[in-house]
Amino acid sequence: MAEPELTDELVDELEEDREDEREQLDPERAARRRAALAQITQFGDPVLRSKASQIAVFDAALAQEAERMVYLMDEAIGVGLAANQVGALHRLLVYRLEEEAEPQALVNPVVEWRSDEVEAAMEGCLSLPGVWVEVERPVAVRVRAADLQGAPLEIDAEGFHARVLQHEIDHLEGTLILDRISRSQRREAMRAMREARSEGE
Repeated sequence: MAEPELTDELVDELEEDREDEREQLDPERAARRRAALAQITQFGDPVLRSKASQIAVFDAALAQEAERMVYLMDEAIGVGLAANQVGALHRLLVYRLEEEAEPQALVNPVVEWRSDEVEAAMEGCLSLPGVWVEVERPVAVRVRAADLQGAPLEIDAEGFHARVLQHEIDHLEGTLILDRISRSQRREAMRAMREARSEGE
């Protein structure tokens, strides 16, 4: 899988563009986003705290599931989505780093190596509405996985790419960004989530 050339400046622009898009959605697009989020597992569902199982069968049903996940991710204006977030406890994730890029699907992903260098950056999550927290993660990782046909993949990722992979693989382990921040940050995040939910009602 080819890694997009993402500079720090481009990452900042992408995040600003995505946030602007969320804030300035026309009513039809906003309704589509709400409909997609309604199909994504939200905080409080125990499936988000469960560890996903290995996938052994690479068939049309798996490809269809990945396709549905990409659709929901795009409609919800997200960057990545793990199978836990659609209620399926197996090791599948999808992501798209740039709007025009091809979406990627990884089956049974495992982080084989992490850099010693770490960096903190803001992260949000489609399962945690209204929550943006600063999470410290390794700057680079090597991930071993398979594609939807079962062919082996090895991905060396840095920066934003590495962060997205780590975030989604965390989901497959039952780990949320709330688990990677301090207790005071967690309290603030929970308050933001309650406010976002009340505004959406």
